[in-house]
Amino acid sequence: MAFEDNRARPALSHHVILEEREQLVISGVEEVESFDESAIYLTTAQGGLEIQGEDLHIEKLSLDGGDLKVEGRVNALIYGEEHRERGGFLARLFGG
Repeated sequence: MAFEDNRARPALSHHVILEEREQLVISGVEEVESFDESAIYLTTAQGGLEIQGEDLHIEKLSLDGGDLKVEGRVNALIYGEEHRERGGFLARLFGG
């Protein structure tokens, strides 16, 4: 049986810092849905976020603090809806 933590979490602040399209730092990360070298799918305090690029690697991930550091060539950052509903990331992203 999985442990569920039902305590309310304080709202995470969300910031994105992209340096030279090679280093990306994001705060306010709630969950990493999936990742590979060409795309990373996240849930953030501001909704779903897709990171597209080349040779993407997660260098640091701290879900307790909500911090993520990605290295590689970033080509696009695509946000989904701010209001998140239950379901998969793609369902939330495309309003399904």
